Formats: sequence, C-alpha cells, structure tokens
Amino acid sequence: MGLLGFADINISILVLALVLLLIALRGAVGRSLSIWQVMLLGALAVLLTGQISPQQAFQAINPDVMIFLAAMFVIGQSMQESGYLLYLFNRIFGRARNADQLVLLILFAMGFLSALLMNDTLAIIGTPLMLYFSRELKISAKMLLLTLAFAVTIGSAMSPIGNPQNLLIAINSGLSNPFLVFLQHLMLPTVANLILAYLLLRLFYSGQFEKKQLQIQSGQIIDPNLARLSRLSFILLFALILAKMGAVLLGIGEDFPLTYIALISALPVLLFSSRRAEVVRGIDWCTLIFFAAMFVLMDAVWRSGFFQSLLAGPHSDLATVPAILAFSVVMSQLVSNVPLVALFQPMLVHPSTEALMALAAGSTIAGNLFILGAASNVIIIQNAEKSGETITFLEFAKVGAPLTVLNILVYWIFL
Repeated sequence: MGLLGFADINISILVLALVLLLIALRGAVGRSLSIWQVMLLGALAVLLTGQISPQQAFQAINPDVMIFLAAMFVIGQSMQESGYLLYLFNRIFGRARNADQLVLLILFAMGFLSALLMNDTLAIIGTPLMLYFSRELKISAKMLLLTLAFAVTIGSAMSPIGNPQNLLIAINSGLSNPFLVFLQHLMLPTVANLILAYLLLRLFYSGQFEKKQLQIQSGQIIDPNLARLSRLSFILLFALILAKMGAVLLGIGEDFPLTYIALISALPVLLFSSRRAEVVRGIDWCTLIFFAAMFVLMDAVWRSGFFQSLLAGPHSDLATVPAILAFSVVMSQLVSNVPLVALFQPMLVHPSTEALMALAAGSTIAGNLFILGAASNVIIIQNAEKSGETITFLEFAKVGAPLTVLNILVYWIFL
C-alpha cells in the first residue's frame, strides 16, 4: 500500500473515531452536539478531505431506506398528532387491573407495536404515557420507563421494519420475504425475552407489584379527521405486510419492495389530510439527516478497506451465530447499532439467514445493556428529564445487563 493510500485510511478512520467519540461523550461537558449533527460533521469531513467524491457520496445514500423512513415517520406523526395513538394505548392499557397486568401489557403492546411503527416512534409517544401512569397510579416512574425501553427494544427485533438496523439488513440482504423470515426466526425468542423482561422487572421492583386495583381513564381523540386517516394508514400498513407475506408464499410479489408498502400506507394522510404539510414538517427530519450522513461516512470508511483487512483471515469465525451475537452486542455500545450494521453486514460474505438474523437480534438487543446502546433509550430518558424524572447509567445497567445476557442466550438457542 502506498503512502497516499495509508493516509486515506488514516483520515477516514480518524474521522469515524472522532464521530464515535463525540457521540459517546455527548452531554458529558456543557451543551453537546446532537447525534445527527455529529454524524453530519463526519460526512462533511470525509467530503472536504477528498475521502469520497460528491458523486460517490450521493450514490452512497440509500434511497429505499430514506423513502421508507420518511413514509413511516408520516404515519407515526399523524397517529401522534391526531391523538389516535394515545387513544389506542389507553384502550389497551385500560384493561390492566393491577401492576402485573400493566407491566405485561406495556411489554407486549409496545413490543408488538414497535415491530410495525419502529421503536423510536414508540419511545417518543410512550414516555409521557409512562409518566402519566406513574403519577396517576402511584407506580415507580423508573420501573415504567425501563419497561418501555425494554419493550420497544426487544419487540422491534422480530420485524424488518421494527428498527433502522433491521431495515438495513432486510434491504441490503435481498431477502424476498423479509417479514416471514424475521417472524420465523425471531418471533418466538422475542416473546420469550419479553417474558424474561417482566420477570426481571418484578424481581428488581418487587415492591411495586402490590395487589392494588388500577383505574386507567380513556384518552380523547384530538383531530377526528386526521385520526380516521391515521387509522386507515395503520390498517393499510398491516394489510400490505400480510399481503406481501402471502404473495411471496404463493410465488409472486418478490419484487414488491418494503419502500412501496410504506409509501402506499402513508398516502391517505398525504393525499386527503388538510394537515399534511404540518405532519410532514413535524416528522423526524434529524433522523433522516443522520441516515444520509451515516451512509456517506460509512461508504468512505468502506472504501478505505481498513475494516475488511481487520476482519479478514483468522477473524473469519465472526461469521458464526454466537460470534455475531456477542460481537454486535459489544460493538453496538461503542459504534452504535445502526453504524455497526452498516459497516459489518457487507463483510459477511454470502451470509446464511441465521447469520443475518443473529446480526439483527444482537445489534437490537444491545440496547438493553447500557443506555447508549440504542437511540430509543436516549429518547426516553431525555423526554423523561423534561418532567423531572430520569434513569441513571447504573440503574439501567442493574436490570439491563442481566437481561441482555439472558436475551443473548435465548437468541443463541433459537438460532
């Protein structure tokens, strides 16, 4: 390798290291940059230093991922702004008569909904709901916030659209029926892990599970018209997922991408709501910028060849299921799960379905270990702190660390 090539590697890897360091240390001193701002600075750095050309940077941005995320954000935002999502939650959780039933309902309802609406969406809308339950029902806010965090992390693992890293795996792997593949391999271990989360929460917060009666009031729809369109979009999303699964089983529909499912589902809101512009303005544009910047930075790092050489030869055992599970959980704490998948998946040469599912499960379940393991954890804690509640690093890890170990064992057994 020539001197120029060595310099190229050093610059792109140095930029990545600085980005990861800034993300890990954000908020440690004074006012920090947001994650999306750090990633954007990293992308600009590799552009300005010539590690990647403007044309290569443009081509690096995956349009399927960007369009899919934007469409899903439209659905989630309309459900939130109309009050339909909160109304739906209150209808579900209103069935709880004691703390045991409430925690189980939160785990399974939030878990299964996160498989459809993405975990970050559920983290945003679920946090104020947990704080409301805590105030009204005199239940520990820390326990309910942990319940929400574990629910959206574990539940999102079983779907190709449950979280951004699973979406990357589904789109880049070329799976013809990603919903069925994820469900076949990850639904049963996900259910088992949700039950384990309940048992550990009951163990660490045993005093909160006294047999007092709970009474939860029904929520109100804020905008009936937008709520109707939101409900239609949500039903359409669910129906198209089922249709995609059925069509592939019948030998048709393999070429119908996930992007179309999200776009078609968002159409009722985009075409027929008078508040479409307001909804579009309110979607999570910061996450979209983060993804565009991440694609650019990771493509520059990939072009350097550094990680390919690092993981070649004697390190080929990283392609086994146990190694992928362990590696993705540990590295997600340092690199964060979405960039980890963006870097690591191309290094798996002709991976088996089990290897891809191990990468999905490991990079997702990493969010249960420490707070920084998942963006949804940060969202929950930042929103909770606005109301005077929080979860410290140690409080999270006290329950999350043993839960993560059990989660990994469960996925290893099933995969």
